[in-house]
Amino acid sequence: MEVPTPSVRPGNNARAMPSCRISAPVRTPVPDHEFLCDLLGRIPDPRRRRGVRHPVGALIAVAVCAVMAGARGFTAIGEWVRDAGAVAMTRLGLERGSVDESTLRRLFARLDADRLDIVLGTWAATRTTLIAGRRVIAIDGKTVRGARVGATSAPHLVAALAHGSGAVLGQVAVSEKSNEIPAARALLEILDLDGAVVTMDALHTHHDTAALVTEARADYVLTVKANQKSLYTQLKALPWARMPVLTRTERGHGRRATRTIKVADVPAWIGFTGATQVAQLRRTVTRKGRRTVEIVYLITSADARTAPPELLATWVQSHWEIENRLHWVRDVTFDEDRSQVRTGNAPRVMAGLRNTAITLLRLHGHHNIAAALRHHARDTDRPISLFLSA
Repeated sequence: MEVPTPSVRPGNNARAMPSCRISAPVRTPVPDHEFLCDLLGRIPDPRRRRGVRHPVGALIAVAVCAVMAGARGFTAIGEWVRDAGAVAMTRLGLERGSVDESTLRRLFARLDADRLDIVLGTWAATRTTLIAGRRVIAIDGKTVRGARVGATSAPHLVAALAHGSGAVLGQVAVSEKSNEIPAARALLEILDLDGAVVTMDALHTHHDTAALVTEARADYVLTVKANQKSLYTQLKALPWARMPVLTRTERGHGRRATRTIKVADVPAWIGFTGATQVAQLRRTVTRKGRRTVEIVYLITSADARTAPPELLATWVQSHWEIENRLHWVRDVTFDEDRSQVRTGNAPRVMAGLRNTAITLLRLHGHHNIAAALRHHARDTDRPISLFLSA
């Protein structure tokens, strides 16, 4: 897609604080100098022009800042706006007074959630770090349980998280009559995967998914568990006892975890596009004298030169950052599963804003998101300054 012409900014490398007032078509990928504030101003406004007081980008910006200060819903966002005052809102592009929760509720219910997630994700992608010279991306899904209305299913969202940085690179919704597998493929198609590594759990270990990743010039790491009986049995039958083993033991939180990995060249009967290696991963956890053992198998298109056993094991272990650093935080810290936001696209939009708040906080060195929310709640200037510099 076409890349927008860079904006002229003061000085050679200086970055001036923007305001949220741009209205232009969204184009991806996003240049790494673009401010998040500028990009949000390009989200299409679903409202009629008559009577519109505030730019759509400014309203989204306000909501992101409020969420960084701990707001969980529209009422809390409206209260944060009132407490912040007119001067603070002017910094975010609201020049015609305050904004009430009903305005945000109506806007977010109708907002183009697909476009919003693309903008937020492509911006985050320009801020991610590399692991051993590559971007490593975890894909996994989560249900927003509190948004269920009557017989209608709760929205199920599939997200992409950058290993290491914890930045959320994208999000798509699962169609009501579908499942997570095609949604994950749709997400992969909108991500810039060139040169990346994609980690996915056993649900997504399918030939079509592997082909999609390799066609995007990326590598995959797919997990095979016992519920995939035939493939699991075939992999289990390989002569693992004759293969070299790499072992790593970690202690902490009252437990001892030992992980071993054995890697082999891919057998001829593996039909996954581009597959070069298979691996056996054993995880033994001892807690209070009780030991549990889990054995899974891996299929990857990353070769032994670029993905030696220790790096492959790291990728697999880091995959669960998407559960621990994103889904768990949204559930526990933001209490997402009890959210009363249920109308139209609003549940997905709010989930996207939580993703963005988590991304912003992690990129600025906050490891404990609950503590970071309290820190930003104590001073209105903190979330606003962080947002405008992003």
